[in-house]
Amino acid sequence: MRHAAAIEKYLRLSPVMPVVTIADAALAPDLARALVRGGIHVIEVTLRTPVALRAMEAIARTVPEITVGAGTVLSESDLKASADAGAAFAISPGATRELLEYGATGPIPYLPAIATASELMAGLAAGYRCFKFFPAGAAGGTAMLSSFAGPFGEARFCPTGGISQATVKSYLELSNVLCAGGSWLTPAEAVSKKDWNLIESLAAKAAASRN
Repeated sequence: MRHAAAIEKYLRLSPVMPVVTIADAALAPDLARALVRGGIHVIEVTLRTPVALRAMEAIARTVPEITVGAGTVLSESDLKASADAGAAFAISPGATRELLEYGATGPIPYLPAIATASELMAGLAAGYRCFKFFPAGAAGGTAMLSSFAGPFGEARFCPTGGISQATVKSYLELSNVLCAGGSWLTPAEAVSKKDWNLIESLAAKAAASRN
């Protein structure tokens, strides 16, 4: 797959990938800059608000120090729109045949999500090697990822969902985990109050999670 090396490179940019839902696109660049000051160089902006694409575009245009990924990508059209907005890669909360097929040759690298061994087998059969493991906490957490390592030694993961600063290190210690995703770096109240110092501090703790 032509995108395989690129998606792995993006997942290795930082030990934690902030998963961000942005309600005000005007705040997106300052939010991204706070993450960069804290040592985070990748961000997942979810397609959960009407301004998400504008937020991605603003970050991609004005904060080149951080790589923008599009999250909550549910269809081929979502992936296309994210690429047009400047996203470097796309992530879905699950995977469909349409997305697996289109993502293999689409305009930007695609990270499908899995929660079971059968879904992982389908993704591997489609040519993928890197996956989002979601919802990580509810789907078995580190025990499930450790179990995957035996029969699926070639697979690599970005677990997301139910992870916190207190638990992220246990995920990052696993050999098949490239990074972890989480929303705790960008609390909604801190973003709305423009508390960039707090977000920088949370980012710095997350960036040091592998040390």
